[in-house]
Amino acid sequence: MLKKNYLPVLATATAVLLAGCGSSGSNPGSSPSNPDAIPEGTTLKMAILETTDIHSNVLGYNYYSLTEDTSLGLDRTSTLIQGARAENPNNVLFDDGDVIQGTLLGDYQAAATPVSCSGTLAVHKVMNALKYDGGGLGNHEFNYGLGFLSQITNTDFGVAGVSKPANCGAPGFPLVLSNVNSVSSQKPIFNPYAVIAKQFTATNPSGAAVNVKLNIGIMGFVPPQIMDWDQKNLAGKVYVNGVQETANQYVPVLRNAGADLVVALSHGGLDASPYSPKMENGSLYLASTGIDALLVGHSHLIFPQAKEAQAPAIDASLAALPKPLVDSVNGFVNGVPTVMAQSWGRRLGIIKMTLVYQSGKWVVQKPQTTVEARGFKYKDGVTNIAADPAIAPIVATEHKATIAYAQQPLGTTTNFEMSSYFSLVGDVGAIQIVNQAQIDYVKNFLATTTDATLSSYKNIPVISCSAPFKAGRNGPSDFTDVAPTATPATPFGLQVRNPGDLYLYNNNNLQAVKIKGSDLKNWLETAASQFGKIDPSNPVEQDLVPSYSTIYNYDVFYAEGNALQYQIDVTKAVGSRIVNLSYQGKAVAATDDFIVATNDYRAGGGGNFPGIDGSKTIIKSPDASQTVVSNYLQKIGKVTLADNGSGQSWSFVKVTTQGPVVLRSTPGKLGIAQAIGLARVKSEGALDASGFAKYAIDLSK
Repeated sequence: MLKKNYLPVLATATAVLLAGCGSSGSNPGSSPSNPDAIPEGTTLKMAILETTDIHSNVLGYNYYSLTEDTSLGLDRTSTLIQGARAENPNNVLFDDGDVIQGTLLGDYQAAATPVSCSGTLAVHKVMNALKYDGGGLGNHEFNYGLGFLSQITNTDFGVAGVSKPANCGAPGFPLVLSNVNSVSSQKPIFNPYAVIAKQFTATNPSGAAVNVKLNIGIMGFVPPQIMDWDQKNLAGKVYVNGVQETANQYVPVLRNAGADLVVALSHGGLDASPYSPKMENGSLYLASTGIDALLVGHSHLIFPQAKEAQAPAIDASLAALPKPLVDSVNGFVNGVPTVMAQSWGRRLGIIKMTLVYQSGKWVVQKPQTTVEARGFKYKDGVTNIAADPAIAPIVATEHKATIAYAQQPLGTTTNFEMSSYFSLVGDVGAIQIVNQAQIDYVKNFLATTTDATLSSYKNIPVISCSAPFKAGRNGPSDFTDVAPTATPATPFGLQVRNPGDLYLYNNNNLQAVKIKGSDLKNWLETAASQFGKIDPSNPVEQDLVPSYSTIYNYDVFYAEGNALQYQIDVTKAVGSRIVNLSYQGKAVAATDDFIVATNDYRAGGGGNFPGIDGSKTIIKSPDASQTVVSNYLQKIGKVTLADNGSGQSWSFVKVTTQGPVVLRSTPGKLGIAQAIGLARVKSEGALDASGFAKYAIDLSK
């Protein structure tokens, strides 16, 4: 059914219970639990299950390398779900957003061969089969435009210019989004909340089993930054409110609607900075709004600390949060049970709760609440669980079609392995070609423009920046690797899948900003904050990169002819690391002008780079960055190490350390560093708990 318009809740004992759009499992009318039907002191044990940031990883398969990947996929999450449901018969399953985008499967169904109204996205087909109870939205849901999102969720957004869908295939569970409103209607584009009535089995004071109804209210939130990241899709059509203000508005509404529990589905991480309605990761501030449980995502991290044997350590960004407020061991934020189930289906969030019926309402027994972000190796800490065999047949047709699409030829060859395994120590094999494509585009744009102002910029140096988008953020299999054939003399033919491996985000569009040398220095300093501060006198092992959670902010700059050069001193504090910054052999002055080719995310302020906030943008290309890279590859016809993979614009300031310095990357890749002469990568060490190999890095090289 189509989404109902938002209705004010009736101030009576019986409330209107709103369900999400396109939901066959909605609850069009129900009432709060009947106090007379539940004996005082009745105990209910139940579990809230969470997935988040699936990013179209339906199967454990890598469409860029065309290989199986047993470390991810909703097919294995399904096994976790079945296990958790067996342990906790009273359960609800929610998703926290970023479902539809992230793999070639998502791109194929949204862009290459868009799914029709009569069809349903592959990922939604699987989620329907798994009988989700509700879901939120993520920022990446908006990447393919409001029209597509409206269709695949069968939701009338009430947005001017976006057609009302006609009974299209959609999730069979309520979708909620509380903080995004239509400009034209001034109402939420999705139902801002839903109340899901569940029949559970409880235990009365005499020990007998009794059937009870529990009303679970859900709200959903996305980062306000969607207005920057997807400006081309959203500007003038929707607006976003702050998460805390919105929650304060809807929590009382949900209580009045009969919600016994209120759960926030927040597609945002945990940030203890002072609250702002514009916070990207404002989930921490939802914990003070009267909710009972908090499901978070967006950051692709594990919260709380994983509990399986040999579990990876909590991410440094989470470990640094104030301990009186955030309990990262037990999973509480300001006293509210909170879970983040990583990403790509690799974990299942489980909040186990005990409720006692007291004075006519269900009361959560916090001391009996436990929180877990369960991974594939939870049984023994070593072996991945098996995939659920029921999942693959559901999407067999879409999977086969995506593989065929991925293998279509580009008409381009390469003679070297374009990878990101060692991007953080100087390998530009997977970055230089992106920067070259962006420079080529911007220079051609300026050379052919009829705009007088832009034409006057023709003599300003054009440089480019790009990040290693796939460089370990999502585990040891999450690296770019466009490999040649075994024989170097035999060039490797590139395929449709390869540009997506080089440039992950198909929603980014190319843009260009005009900046000063001072801006460039600040930009580089912010990028260099990805490195830890290395103490040369420390005899203990030190991580060169303590956290991979924001690796997409490690911008590497490049200029034609390798004219731009700079060094990074990792012994210095953040903000004081860039030295010897030069262009064409001359030190870059604060007043020098540059045009930087980048993407709309960065140009619009993404990543909070000083001075880069949209005000310096001079070119807003209609072309997607991934398309720019693909077109450039086809244009040049042949990619070689000498011309496209060896232009190292930066290096470390040389320093000798007393103890080992390590970089975590995919095991078995030392040969790649040796093949390109990256001498600072000395040797491959042991595996860590996450499956990364610890490579020894010699900073004196």
